[in-house]
Amino acid sequence: MLSSVATFAQHAVGSITLQPKVGINTANVTDAKDTDPRVGLAAGLEAEYQVTDLLSLSAGAIYSQQGYKRDWSENRIDYSITGKLDYINVPILANVYVTKGLAVKLGVQPGFNVTAKLEHKETAAGRTRKTTGDVEGVKSVDFSIPVGLSYEYANFQLDARYNWGVSKVADDDDEKNSVFQITLGYKFKL
Repeated sequence: MLSSVATFAQHAVGSITLQPKVGINTANVTDAKDTDPRVGLAAGLEAEYQVTDLLSLSAGAIYSQQGYKRDWSENRIDYSITGKLDYINVPILANVYVTKGLAVKLGVQPGFNVTAKLEHKETAAGRTRKTTGDVEGVKSVDFSIPVGLSYEYANFQLDARYNWGVSKVADDDDEKNSVFQITLGYKFKL
């Protein structure tokens, strides 16, 4: 019976891989009224260490365009506000391989804010006016819990994660980041 236990990992125990990756985020903030998701870039590098046949640990640095949008009309004027909250996220994950190539991921993720801008657009009678300013009070460090799945085939890895924000985005609000992320990467063995 013990000899029939399958090996699920893609890589040998003790191996280390590096994975550049690129993809998209669909991000919003919780507890904000009438906001829509901001779609943005996710790109970076992750390293993975294969601990056992079923478990690996990974850590990385990912540039992540996050934030929110809000569009509305009033008195024949269209308004649009985009909160651009960009981070360098550092996901630290445990990857459990449930079958060959398929892993369930769970971990912690500190994020370091690199952009906190507010873009305001007003359109009336075919004319558009744009203004940009800083978002006040945004915290420099954000914490979230990433949960996801990945599938690897021929060293290509498709990864889908939800980053559940657990810390407030700004000092004076209860809003937290809420990010769904899909990336495609390629693993290089060291």
